[in-house]
Amino acid sequence: MMQRRRDRRLVVGLALAATAAIGLSACSGSGSSGGSTPAAEAELEGRGPIQYVSSPDASGAAQGTIDEWNAAHPDEQVEWVELPLDADQQRQQMVQNAQVEGSSYSVLNLDVVWTSEFAANRWITPLPEDALPLDEEIPATVEAASYRDTLYSAPYYTDGALLYSRTDLLTAAGVTEPPQTWAELQTACDAVTALPEAAGMSCYAGQFDKNEGLTVNFSEAVNSAGGSVFDDEGTPTVDTPEALTALQFLVDGFESGMIPKDAITFQEEQGRQAFQDGKLVFLRNWPYIYKSMSATDGSSSVAGTFGVSAIPGEDGPGVSTLGGRNIAISSFAENKATALDFITFFTSKEQEEKRLALSSRAPVFSEFFEDPAVTANYPYLPTLLTSLENAKPRPTVVQYGATTAAIQDEIYAALTGDKDPETALSDLQDELTEITNG
Repeated sequence: MMQRRRDRRLVVGLALAATAAIGLSACSGSGSSGGSTPAAEAELEGRGPIQYVSSPDASGAAQGTIDEWNAAHPDEQVEWVELPLDADQQRQQMVQNAQVEGSSYSVLNLDVVWTSEFAANRWITPLPEDALPLDEEIPATVEAASYRDTLYSAPYYTDGALLYSRTDLLTAAGVTEPPQTWAELQTACDAVTALPEAAGMSCYAGQFDKNEGLTVNFSEAVNSAGGSVFDDEGTPTVDTPEALTALQFLVDGFESGMIPKDAITFQEEQGRQAFQDGKLVFLRNWPYIYKSMSATDGSSSVAGTFGVSAIPGEDGPGVSTLGGRNIAISSFAENKATALDFITFFTSKEQEEKRLALSSRAPVFSEFFEDPAVTANYPYLPTLLTSLENAKPRPTVVQYGATTAAIQDEIYAALTGDKDPETALSDLQDELTEITNG
C-alpha cells in the first residue's frame, strides 16, 4: 500500500513538473479515454518495409526486438538506421531529414524533450491513443509523449539520474552512507582517495562534453541548488545566486581536481567506462549502465563493489532531470500503418520486460517498480523511483535546439576557464531571453 501511495506521488509530481515546463509544453490526457484523433487515423496508411532511426544500443536489446519483429513480418521488414552516439548529432540528422521531407526515416527514437519541437513543426504524425496501453504507463511519460492535448509518440523508457558509488572503498574509508550533499561528496572522496588501494583514482564525474549531457548536468546542478533554468512562466532564470552556486561547484570541481580534467570530454559512455574500469569513486549517470557494470564476465572491474543512490545537492539530496525516450512516426515516412504496428510491438510491456533484462533501461509501466520479483533482479529501481519523485524536466520549448546550444556554449566556456561563472550566466540569461522572445 505504501508503494502505491509513492507511485501516486510520482504521478502527480511528474505530471505537475511537465505541465509547468516553459513555452508550448506537452499536455495530454492520461490515455484512459481510449480515443484517437481522426487526423492520426487518416495519415497512418501503407504497409511495407520501414526504417527505425536511433542511436547505437550496445546491449543488443533493441536489435533483439527488431529481429523478433522481422521474423514474423517478412513483407514489413524493419531496417535499423544507426545515428551517432552524440544526442545533438542525432537530433541534427533527424531535423535535417525532416526539413527536406525525407522518406528514409520512418520511426524516430526521440529524446523526450524533442517531442514538442518535432510536433510543433509537424515533423511527426499524431498517434491514436487507443493503439497503446497508456493507462498502464506512468502518466508523466504520456505527458512527455504529447503536445497540445495530442499524442505524438509512444513512451519508450523513462530515466532519472543516479549516483554510482564505490561502496567497497567507502566502507574501507569508514564512510557508511552515500553523500547527500556536495560537501559530503567532497569529504567522502577525500577519505577514499587517501587509501592506498585508491591510488590514482579521481573523485567524481558526470557528462560535461559540449553536448546534451552538459545541459542535463547543468540543469540538475541548478535545480539541486534551489534554482531553476526557467520559471513557471517561461522566463529564463539563470542569472541568479542559486545558478551561480551550482556553476561554481562544477567550476571549482575541475579547478581542484575533484572532477578529473578528462571529464570535460565525457558523455555517458566515457563516464561509464571510467567508473567501470575503476578510475572513479562516484559517477552521475543513467540507469542503463547498471547492467554493464554488474557484468561478471570480466568486462567490469566494479561488479559487486558499487551501489546507487540519489544524486547529491547543495543542502540535501539533489534534483534529477526527467529523462527518457519516445518513439514517433515521421510525417514524411512511407508505410505508416506498418510503422504504427511496429511501435505498438516495440513499446509493449512484453518487449520492455525483455529489454530490461538486457539493458537495465527503466520501463514506463508502473507495475515494474512495485513488483518484488523485478526489483530483486534490478535493485536500482526503488532508488530510481525516489529520483523520479523529485525530477524536473528540461525546458519543453519549440526552439529547444537553440536553447540547449546556448546553455552548452556558455557553461562549457565556464568549465574550461574561457569565461568566469558570473559572465557566463549573465550572457546565458541574455541569450535565452532573446530566444524566448524571438
